[in-house]
Amino acid sequence: MSEKNFIDYIRIFARSGHGGAGSRHFMRNKLTAYGGPDGGDGGRGGHIILKGNSNLWTLLHLRYFKNVLAENGENGSKNNSTGRDGKDIIIEVPLGTITRNEETGEKEAEILQDGQEIIWLRGGRGGLGNGNFATPTNQAPEHAQPGEPGMEGWKVIELKVLADVGLVGFPNAGKSTLLSVITAAKPKIANYAFTTLVPQLGMVQYRDQRSFCIADLPGIIEGAAEGKGLGHRFLRHIERNSVLLFLLPADSKDHKQEFEILRKELEEYNPELLQKDFIIAVSKSDMLDEELKEAIAKELPPNIPHLFISSVTQTGLMELKDLLWKTITENK
Repeated sequence: MSEKNFIDYIRIFARSGHGGAGSRHFMRNKLTAYGGPDGGDGGRGGHIILKGNSNLWTLLHLRYFKNVLAENGENGSKNNSTGRDGKDIIIEVPLGTITRNEETGEKEAEILQDGQEIIWLRGGRGGLGNGNFATPTNQAPEHAQPGEPGMEGWKVIELKVLADVGLVGFPNAGKSTLLSVITAAKPKIANYAFTTLVPQLGMVQYRDQRSFCIADLPGIIEGAAEGKGLGHRFLRHIERNSVLLFLLPADSKDHKQEFEILRKELEEYNPELLQKDFIIAVSKSDMLDEELKEAIAKELPPNIPHLFISSVTQTGLMELKDLLWKTITENK
């Protein structure tokens, strides 16, 4: 999917419908000159509803929805006739979508399942007609309620990619190459930094027809938590992954320092990310001999499992799948 087609952040103005006003009316016909109150209730304003759709992978279809305005409810009328409810607006979004109030930053809704529906902005309730206020001592009430206003404001819709495993590493660490080898995904691959500008998803076929989802995320750089490089646009997608696979290239000048920089950026963005399961894979290991592998292994954190892999020669890939599957299933 090209970066032009992958939209993971939308800003819109949304307003649910206002409730219709209750009617202040008294029965009048050729047989009844001064009948009792018969004003009907107003209709409910239209809701704005979010619905999960597993066939969507981006917010591209909402790109030009700058204003989402639900229909108002109709006013009540005579003969105790209730006004028609305003028509609801249903917005289909990919799984992993979150909505926030732009002003406060408060999370308002989250879609995680296909077909899941959440009333995001409720329409205003319709007002009661004057027939509801008749009493033995007040048989001709002049009062009817106005409808309640709808909810409105500037909103943010953002997508956080749903995947079992997230690939974490500096630009040009070999993430896209690994994804292209172990899945059917075809990410753009080139020998320069920031080849991947948007998340790429792929399904890894495992033993006994089992599978899991892995995401190649845009490369991180030092200072990403502060917004440098692809910054927060990259880091927010990591929050969804249950396992983080750190890819360190064999030709790195300092493997320990590179891992610590990656770990620090995650911590500064969201300390809860450090509670996820980490796995380290040293990529491009076909250029290493056993002595160099031993030297690199001594640099790596002893409490984090690590493997040496090569996407080119496909060395260690089955062992990597085994370890990823074991870690994923232990989390469930």
